[in-house]
Amino acid sequence: MIETGDFSIDNRLVSAEQSQEDSLSENGLRPLTLAEYIGQDKVKENMAVYIEAAKRRGGALDHVLLYGPPGLGKTTLSAIIAHEMGVNLRITTGPAIERAGDLAAILTNLSEGDVLFIDEIHRLNRAVEEILYPALEDHAIDIVIGKGPSARSLRVELSEFTLVGATTRAGQLSAPLRDRFGIVQRLELYNPEQLSDIIRRSSDILGIPCTLDGAMELAKRSRGTPRIANRLLKRVRDFADVLGNGEITKEIAKISLDRLEIDDLGLDSNDRRMLDMIIKGYGGGPVGLETLASAIGEEAVTLEDVCEPYLMQLGFIARTPRGRCATRLAYEHLGYAVPDTPADSGQMNLFE
Repeated sequence: MIETGDFSIDNRLVSAEQSQEDSLSENGLRPLTLAEYIGQDKVKENMAVYIEAAKRRGGALDHVLLYGPPGLGKTTLSAIIAHEMGVNLRITTGPAIERAGDLAAILTNLSEGDVLFIDEIHRLNRAVEEILYPALEDHAIDIVIGKGPSARSLRVELSEFTLVGATTRAGQLSAPLRDRFGIVQRLELYNPEQLSDIIRRSSDILGIPCTLDGAMELAKRSRGTPRIANRLLKRVRDFADVLGNGEITKEIAKISLDRLEIDDLGLDSNDRRMLDMIIKGYGGGPVGLETLASAIGEEAVTLEDVCEPYLMQLGFIARTPRGRCATRLAYEHLGYAVPDTPADSGQMNLFE
């Protein structure tokens, strides 16, 4: 959990980062086959071909890199790959592998064809990453035994395995590591129709009555992310049980999400505070990130990593050399009149 001041990312309903509650509940909601996996059609079609080809050859699947925003199903897809290949899945994270010995222990315990899933692979220690290179290419690792003049290198053969790496920041992967992945797939944000199908599926598994209109209302406010959609489903269920008859309808969903301060586009109070300050406090910008963070009482890293990415995807803010600026879309969404002449000439193109 990342904490900044009195604001906790894990406590933010529209954060795509995995919380402890998510990790406990997502396992039961995850599909086990590509046929059950909703959305990411291009990725599914390609992976179906790669998996079938590997099965026909009788070998392990080539190493896979999955990248994209958090909460889109990278871990789920790794489990599907293992299930479709009929092999075991071993899950770990980049920060958890602190020493080369940790990685060696994991790799030597893999059976033929097994899938090793490393989440946040961009955070692997460089020394550990060096050990991984020969394991990916030659299915062997070199272990140094002893110290000083008596030290010697021992080569340990490994079973053929598949590494599935997941990252939200593909640009931070080193080139040598990135080049060793034969299959690279980007996961995209989901559209409301796909999220509605996911919500309906999750509601059936959890035993939560949910109408089509109710599911669509949740989907439209889920920021294109299945993890957020499932999280909102469970929160709205509480309101449905207390304020309604237990069924999530469009009306109950609207009332619940309005009370949770999540608007029609999935913006919460923190997103709107940021936009309000840029527009009302600084005339639409530009304003520096540190100044903006101080003005609304948040840490700059929180705004940059949590609030800003989605606002930029919506086209509500833009980065300029002088700072952040609000766009016409932001003015219109918050109900403010768009200025005829922006205060800063560098912002002029945002209103054209």
